[in-house]
Amino acid sequence: MMAVLRRKRYLMKTILLLAGITLCSFYFSASSQPGNAETDNKFSKGKRSDSIKYVPPKENIKTLSGGQQKASNVKFPTPHKNNNKISSIYINKTLMNLENSKNISNNAETLKRTILEINRIQEIRNLDKFPTRPPNAPVLVVMVHKRLEYLRFLIDSFRNAKDISQTLLIFSHDFYSEEINELIKTIDFCQTLQIFYPYLLQIYEKEFPGVDPNDCPRNVDKKKAKQLKCNNADHPDKYGHYREVQFVMTKHHWWWKLQHVFTGIRSIHNHTGPVLLLEEDHYVSPDFLPVLQQMYEIKQSNCPECDILTIGTYDKSPRYRDRANKVDVLNWQSSKHNMGMSMDRATWQRLQPCAEEFCRFDDYNWDWTLQHISTGCLKPSIGVMVPKSPRIFHIGECGIHHKGKCNADDLVKKINGILTTNSEFLFPSSLQLTPKTRPIRSREPKANGGWGDIRDHTLCMTYGRTTL
Repeated sequence: MMAVLRRKRYLMKTILLLAGITLCSFYFSASSQPGNAETDNKFSKGKRSDSIKYVPPKENIKTLSGGQQKASNVKFPTPHKNNNKISSIYINKTLMNLENSKNISNNAETLKRTILEINRIQEIRNLDKFPTRPPNAPVLVVMVHKRLEYLRFLIDSFRNAKDISQTLLIFSHDFYSEEINELIKTIDFCQTLQIFYPYLLQIYEKEFPGVDPNDCPRNVDKKKAKQLKCNNADHPDKYGHYREVQFVMTKHHWWWKLQHVFTGIRSIHNHTGPVLLLEEDHYVSPDFLPVLQQMYEIKQSNCPECDILTIGTYDKSPRYRDRANKVDVLNWQSSKHNMGMSMDRATWQRLQPCAEEFCRFDDYNWDWTLQHISTGCLKPSIGVMVPKSPRIFHIGECGIHHKGKCNADDLVKKINGILTTNSEFLFPSSLQLTPKTRPIRSREPKANGGWGDIRDHTLCMTYGRTTL
């Protein structure tokens, strides 16, 4: 009898939590205060939250690859229309706390309300200096964790980039840090906007999507897990391991960011130009924006199969002489073409029929999952245009698996030396598309596991369900 009661309590807790998550997802998309749009801003008057269309989830169970099934017993309530009744006094107080308090991250409830308000209001800074942008100028989206040193180098490289004043620079955070907020406030060379992944581990430290006290230990076998009656005992990953929160959150943040940028930000709701996806440990060349713009023009005129434009490579000794003005068209491969990826709304829309498969594929890496989508869901697979000489570099030695001391200064000095030596080859007047060859078929990636928990699948599938 006690075991039955425990299972009922766990099921009810999961239902209530996921219902609350969906409600929060709807809430931060809704707003009545405008942001800055393209030159002909149709959203300058804002929209009431009760004018937003709610897109309900599919109710039917769908069997996908590996025989996985959707958790059909989770109910998602239709959000209430009166989200805009939050007191303006409370909003102002919350934003005042954001500006003045250095301890906001120590209070989970205050932090939750603060980031919801930031996501709802969507304040774009520097509008006094840059009130408009050229139609469909690139939007830059930087995925930020908490590596302040790397982010500072990236921002410094932005400062030296041509045409940076024409962009909207969005920072997407999965960690709240006053130091990082203060650094971003110093940016004075373009419009900026901050958004926050709404399920920060700082808020959900002891419950899903953080670590619930009743979660199964990683290495316990399934039989023992069922005896322990721990959460998700029936669904380890393909290697028999249970959820590790430090790994799954990167995939959550990446997919939420992509969905939110294309569905939840008012100022770029009609944006059809390139959206460049960056990370805090990237570093850009002075000509990265002109090169990206030229690549996008080639895509529109001569390369409809180029779903993604990638302007970074992992070449340890990049060459620029006789190569800086050349671009290749290839099949997208996660290990080669995941740095400095750009896509437009048409490519994003092409991914949407595969969103559920993305959320269910048993791999905690977003790029390996995208490779699976490319080879196993999309026909034809994802095509990519990539320059022979990189315009984005990786300076983050301390990745998710790295252990030991990191030194970004030496890498930045090396990159700046390469760019200075090859400065005469930067800023090509035009780009040359190399002759297309028969593409080598990309292999279906072997799943790395780490993404077997159906709670992660269900949460992932809530992203992007609200539209403006």
